[in-house]
Amino acid sequence: MNPKSDFSDLTTRTLSAIVMLAVAGWAIWQGDTVFKVLLIIAAGLMAWEISRMHDGRKALAVSAGAIVGLCSFLTFFPLGLPFTIILGLQILVALLMAETHRTSKVTVFLSIMVIVFATTALGVFRQEQGLILTLWLLLCIVASDIGGYFAGKLFGGPKLWVRISPKKTWSGTIGGWVLAACVGTVFVYAAGQEIWLIAASVPVAIAAQSGDLAESALKRRAGIKDSSNLIPGHGGLLDRFDGVLGVCFLVWLAGITGYL
Repeated sequence: MNPKSDFSDLTTRTLSAIVMLAVAGWAIWQGDTVFKVLLIIAAGLMAWEISRMHDGRKALAVSAGAIVGLCSFLTFFPLGLPFTIILGLQILVALLMAETHRTSKVTVFLSIMVIVFATTALGVFRQEQGLILTLWLLLCIVASDIGGYFAGKLFGGPKLWVRISPKKTWSGTIGGWVLAACVGTVFVYAAGQEIWLIAASVPVAIAAQSGDLAESALKRRAGIKDSSNLIPGHGGLLDRFDGVLGVCFLVWLAGITGYL
């Protein structure tokens, strides 16, 4: 058998995925406060991971706590701009305390801002666009990952970007697009959504893959394989939800520019 078809980690990945889907699915179904609280917790953990990734040990607890507060105000208090500024400065101060290179501090700060905007945007998307479109958005991200995993393992071929992520292939990338489009097709014909959803599924997959590549670049710069070991078979939350951050940051951009 071709070595590229090694699925030895599939069982662990699948079991972890089932647990994550159960928790996330329940929170998405509940919506409102339950979903927002889950997003805030996830944001805090991802802030901890990005600080840990760049060895900002003195900033870990402070930055994680600050981002939880920041996301809370952005999510629950639309008029919380002064608090947003204060907590943003708290994150910056925490990073300045860290014994890391200046470039790492900038990277961590920008990454944390992306986490803040992306997670709050997802909460707003669920509230304003409803359950069906939220499920479509997230399932397209999952499909992009699953399609990329299986197509890359089965077909291999030319690498996408060796310098950033040596294992990713063009076949996996295209496989992710195809499966995401299939998800859009299911929502159009089974959930009565507009036909444009099929075409929109591909840019969602591209944004998810871009988030994946961005996190791979951060890990490569930090010289680590996984952002943490919180999720068996998947690494850390950033490893699992980098695609979600890529897509939801795009949603945030669409929101502030009036396209959503």
